[in-house]
Amino acid sequence: MRAGMKPDNCFALVLQKGKTVAQDRTLQVDSVQRWMEDLRHMTEVECMCVLQAKPIGVDEDSHQGELIVTSGIGAGDHVARNNLQTLLRRALVVSTELGKMFQRLEKGRWQRVHSTAVRANCHVRSLVHEYSAARSTPPEMQKIFERFSCRCLHTDDEFFLKSMREAIHEILTDVSDSFSNMIDMALANEIRVLIKQIESSDCVQTIGSAISNLLSLTQDGPQLCSIIAKEGAVVALFKICRQDRFRDLYAHSLRTVASICCVEEGINQLDKVDGILCLADILTDESSVEAARAEAAAVVAQITSPHHTSTQHLASFLESMHDIVTALIKLCESASCGEVFLLASAALANITFFDSMACEILLQLNAIHILLQACKDRQRVDTPYSKDQVVTILANLSVLESCASEVLQEQGIERLLLLLGEKPSSSNPSEVAACERVQQKAAVTLARLSRDPDVAQTAIQLKAVPRLIELCRSPTERNNSDSVLVACLAALRRLAAGCPDSIEAADHHQLIKPRLVDSFLLCSNMEESFV
Repeated sequence: MRAGMKPDNCFALVLQKGKTVAQDRTLQVDSVQRWMEDLRHMTEVECMCVLQAKPIGVDEDSHQGELIVTSGIGAGDHVARNNLQTLLRRALVVSTELGKMFQRLEKGRWQRVHSTAVRANCHVRSLVHEYSAARSTPPEMQKIFERFSCRCLHTDDEFFLKSMREAIHEILTDVSDSFSNMIDMALANEIRVLIKQIESSDCVQTIGSAISNLLSLTQDGPQLCSIIAKEGAVVALFKICRQDRFRDLYAHSLRTVASICCVEEGINQLDKVDGILCLADILTDESSVEAARAEAAAVVAQITSPHHTSTQHLASFLESMHDIVTALIKLCESASCGEVFLLASAALANITFFDSMACEILLQLNAIHILLQACKDRQRVDTPYSKDQVVTILANLSVLESCASEVLQEQGIERLLLLLGEKPSSSNPSEVAACERVQQKAAVTLARLSRDPDVAQTAIQLKAVPRLIELCRSPTERNNSDSVLVACLAALRRLAAGCPDSIEAADHHQLIKPRLVDSFLLCSNMEESFV
């Protein structure tokens, strides 16, 4: 419920009896409907405290005297989804109340501490009752709830509360941990139900619905992804991907696997079931639809991300690397849309970071030609994110001596200069950051390739020097990025080393002659002139 807004008592009772807002045909505005939906999970606590022993709505399996708050828990295929949504929403409410208790304890608002504790306890009671209406509550969860209630509902005596401040803080911390454990147990229980549906059902629709619910859960953060992985979801999903009768579910399953593998537990599970071999089979199977191969590429991109600290799984990846790299560059060449190209090129970009052999394989597969041609096709390379992947691959390939001649042959220097001028189309922070990466990596690639005299000469003829100087001197041209500035200074110095006459004396004195750090400080503190 929005701050400062409470339903009157009669309206709260209507909500508690299970009547939904959908029954009122006069309320059709989306924002109002959303507010009313939220109200079901923010029941007026004062009513709950007063009516706690009165059965407003009693199910057959409920004990007399327990409060039942309708939560939208349905039946059939939607039960699991509604249970999960209810758990997550109630958990958010209780977490908010616990946060308020910590704040009020710190500020010494003692009466508020007690009232908030009562309110939090009511919300937890409602959560457990709602969950029990659809599932048998695990004994461990019941024990945690009883402990929560016992410790949460303490005295409201202000003098006692002041004297026990440190002890209350410890109790609150313990209560918060207990509540987190209780929610994790409940979520794990629901996830097991979904995984069982995937493993035991032969119905494509039922399996697809369970996979959709898992995918939706992965969007709620890494903690849930860890629980999903620990419960065996990756194993179940790869079983689907190894059965021809479920080919229509490959793409959906792999998308979920990619989301789960944002955490180490997911990658470890993938490694245990030889998931990389399955990915290689799907990528190299010409009969696989493009969507399935694109999602397989997404999983490869996820597990090869430089952000992962564990690299144990990469040992098995190396065994299939040639086949995977070959399939990915073919996918880049045949991609029907920008999203497919982005997934395939992102996987290749990550692979080129951790093994130089991948770069050699790409050169043999004519990757420079394929990637530079793709840059001319707006249907495939249509965003700064795709260009970021392409220039990353080129930067990593440029460490090989044989790369320079191929880039020249494919007019790659012209493309790099165009990438140096990449501008965001909006103020979206992620797009601005992507443009900065494109500029930085284009400058790095140019600097590496300029070891070859022919490349340096071509770059100078194409007026690379004035563009690099502009990026160094104009903060707005480089989106105020220090990393772009450093890369441009390095590229400029590399070109100046081979062709000193290409740079004017004033620019040489400020950008080339000093130490790199001094030139950096000069340019980073430079105010742009608008005269």
